[in-house]
Amino acid sequence: MKNYGRYVKGEVEILNQEKVVILDFGGQHTQLIARRIRELNVYCEILPFSASLEQIKALNPQALIFSGGAKSVYEENAPLVDQNVYQIGLPILGISYGMQLMAKDLGGIVCMAENPEYGQAALSIHDRQDLFAGLENEITVWMNHREYVKQAPPGFSAAASTANAPVAAMVNATQKYYAVQFHPEAVHTPDGTEILKNFLFKVAKLTGDWTMESFIDATVKQIRETVGENEQVVCGLSGGVDSSVAAVLVHKAIGDRLTCIFVDHGLLRKDEAAQVMDTFSRLFKMKVIKVDAADEFLAKLAGVTDPEEKRKIIGNQFIRVFEREAAKIGKIDYLVQGTVYTDIIESGTATAAMIKSHHNVGGLPDDLQFKLIEPLKYLFKDEVRRVGEELNLPADLVWRHPFPGPGLAIRILGEVTPEKLDILRAADVIMVEEIKKAELYREIWQAFCVLPNIRSVGVMGNKRTYAYTIALRAITSHDGMTADWYRFPYELLARISNRIVNEVPHVNRVVYDITSKPPSTIEWE
Repeated sequence: MKNYGRYVKGEVEILNQEKVVILDFGGQHTQLIARRIRELNVYCEILPFSASLEQIKALNPQALIFSGGAKSVYEENAPLVDQNVYQIGLPILGISYGMQLMAKDLGGIVCMAENPEYGQAALSIHDRQDLFAGLENEITVWMNHREYVKQAPPGFSAAASTANAPVAAMVNATQKYYAVQFHPEAVHTPDGTEILKNFLFKVAKLTGDWTMESFIDATVKQIRETVGENEQVVCGLSGGVDSSVAAVLVHKAIGDRLTCIFVDHGLLRKDEAAQVMDTFSRLFKMKVIKVDAADEFLAKLAGVTDPEEKRKIIGNQFIRVFEREAAKIGKIDYLVQGTVYTDIIESGTATAAMIKSHHNVGGLPDDLQFKLIEPLKYLFKDEVRRVGEELNLPADLVWRHPFPGPGLAIRILGEVTPEKLDILRAADVIMVEEIKKAELYREIWQAFCVLPNIRSVGVMGNKRTYAYTIALRAITSHDGMTADWYRFPYELLARISNRIVNEVPHVNRVVYDITSKPPSTIEWE
């Protein structure tokens, strides 16, 4: 086993694991590049384009990737790279904006395209060595650019072209510099994985030895080195996939020095609290304290309608409850959270605008009394599930659809009340039951009901009604960063709708959300 480094305040700092560093220039697919690389069993980390040479070298990468981006390389305030990066002798792959930046920096010519390319294009390959080894002479690729490389820099050759881009890929094999105008990470580039494989394994000579098993071994070791023998740890256990995997992982490392605090904030799905207590107390023999705090959470949320305010109130109250319960236990040194990579990205990074705060990222108070341990912080959701399987968590828990930390509060638009919670819980149970009966649960990334803050007129039993609407939401996704709405059979939608209207009081209308992410988010708030 390699030395995978140290564990510092809950962050995995992997020093000697072979890795790729992606410099993020603001491209919408940067996280997707990371996912594709990790799927090939190569660990990677993302740094902002502004990272210094020292920051990059500190991670000891074996290769660099320049991501795409939305700006022109000639724009004022265009994202640029430390020019010394080109002097450290690492293989570099530039993608889209990353290619244009390499061309500009190294002496090529970048121009505005007369015919911008968006969508699929036919790529003619002129150099089938290295990057394009094993591919046909012509392949389909996904383009998204309004500028193009008119002339490759000295020492480079045009390795591929399209009808509108004479230099759609360029190569300097001596320096191990490669660049493509298209997006190999996109599913719309069918041979994209092979191109990334060629860069990682033929050019950079990586071995692809990063697995979830090695991640578990390294993380357990790091947690043990971080948490002293006399130090105590609490975990904010919600029963969702992320917090459950984080709890079991930490428990594997330190055993009974971990105490899980499960807060029933009154915003959970039907029977969820009982299921959580049974799973972790009985099955895993973990110390779990259940806190019934529904009344105080609902009191804090009374009259609140703004979704960001809801999230921050719930996040802050969670921490206050933890602190209060931890004080009953004794001195607590660390708090475990199931933060995952998408939580961090959506809460805002150096190159990504804040979409919405997450209770375990943006909602933490400044006077937090604990140090954080976030062992899943740099994993995508599918990676978290694989860790859960390695840890032998029950399949129903590992493959459970994501559930937000703020619970049903952000699936109720407007003020949260006990009546609305009862309505939403009853509808949600019906939707999930019908999806499971149809054996579609594992096919869907996430499915749930939303209670909009609207009422409409209906007719039931020959009488006029004025009742709530339930919105159904079901999506497909790989990591939650992008998503598409799920195409249900009409017959299944009809069954769900009929059951909800007939079995859930105060509901007379059901609608289905058919919006992708982007432009929408998965949750409504």
